Amino acid sequence: MTIGIDRRATLKVDADVLVAGGGAAGVATAVTAARQGLSVVLVERYGFCGGGAVAGMSGTVCGLYEASDRADAGPRQVVFGFADEFIRLLESRGGLTPPLRYGKTWTRLHDPLMWREAADHLLREAGVHVLFHTVITGTLLDGDRVIGATAWSKQGPVELRARLTIDASGDADLVAMSGFESFVGDNGTVQNPTMIFRLGAVDPARFVAAYGEDTILPEQVSELLRRHHRNGYFLPRSKIWLFPTTRPGELLCNCTRVVGADGRELNTLFARDFSDAEFEGRLQVREYARFFRDHLAGCESSYVIDTGVQVGVRQTRQARGVTTLANADILAGRKFADGIARSPWPIELHAGARPRVEWLLDDWYEVPFGCFVPLRGEGLMTAGRCLSAQHEAVASARVTAQCFSYGHAIGHAAALCIESGIAPRALPGQAVREALDRTGARLDQEAVAT
Repeated sequence: MTIGIDRRATLKVDADVLVAGGGAAGVATAVTAARQGLSVVLVERYGFCGGGAVAGMSGTVCGLYEASDRADAGPRQVVFGFADEFIRLLESRGGLTPPLRYGKTWTRLHDPLMWREAADHLLREAGVHVLFHTVITGTLLDGDRVIGATAWSKQGPVELRARLTIDASGDADLVAMSGFESFVGDNGTVQNPTMIFRLGAVDPARFVAAYGEDTILPEQVSELLRRHHRNGYFLPRSKIWLFPTTRPGELLCNCTRVVGADGRELNTLFARDFSDAEFEGRLQVREYARFFRDHLAGCESSYVIDTGVQVGVRQTRQARGVTTLANADILAGRKFADGIARSPWPIELHAGARPRVEWLLDDWYEVPFGCFVPLRGEGLMTAGRCLSAQHEAVASARVTAQCFSYGHAIGHAAALCIESGIAPRALPGQAVREALDRTGARLDQEAVAT
């Protein structure tokens, strides 16, 4: 056997900052760094940005608003900066719902097409060099210092060199490729993936009259699901969330619990598990859609419009950082001198038939800068859900508004490091916080009613 020799020329790209991954954190990082005058290249495996929010069709911009038990509590926004800029852009394009009730808090539903277009606009406006349909295959190292990455595109091999590299892959791929410390969930156990789908031809008035305006459906629906599971249907998750979208007569359905055909929990870091998740996810979509059509008011004529491009992934590999966000930090509403992002979102653990939700009420916690600086290695930072955080902590800290905030912070951190000629681990988190406040993050201001 011989191995073919790829004789295509290598595409070589040099930049101040390389961002791997175009999800919420990657877009925010790239745009923020470029706005500081840096040359930035962003590499994304799909032909569009959005990550889990778009390809995984998570649909919601979660993490903007405080939670409260007070009956008169309306939406109180506590997260601003890049997250706020992005939602205003979506609003201007008709791509975002008003705040929707989600248990004790609020969320907003975005149009995934508008999300892509909003990201396109910001990246082009900032002058970011974007390589779509390009997959990172390895990192370039000088000792323990990351100096870029290798990639593959239809054009052939790609060599990317940068003064700073940002791992916004969601899976800490570049951390792993560099041989730096990482960990996976709770001793290898991760939150299960979900295949999200859109349901059309729904009568929203009848649906809301029957089940209320809370997007977390009531116990009467959970009881129906439990009663019919393995009795004509396969419905492994009984606590479900259905969201009205920006389109008339449509629901976004977050309700599947994707497991292997043999019942095993799936971890999408493994090729077999990721593939099985796609098969099983699409099968479950049909089961839930059939159940909704047969049993839920307003869904009698409904049909599946589409599913996510890929199964939605909540948790995989995380970088081991110089600081780790602890489980106890969440419900304590802990604040940090080097806090660079706020989160009011609950701990939301997806495992078993019923997700577990623990609320932080009338408060928020902060995420310190050190959660994005690898414990070992230079020239590399992370952004997004692969931050250094314990299992329950990441079940809160991984959502969209916070990923926007992390990218906003890491984009500033990259600029500060390059301007000062210092390594990320030598950069005071307070300096990043000050830069964020100068650009609208409002980390030292109170919540705002909306």
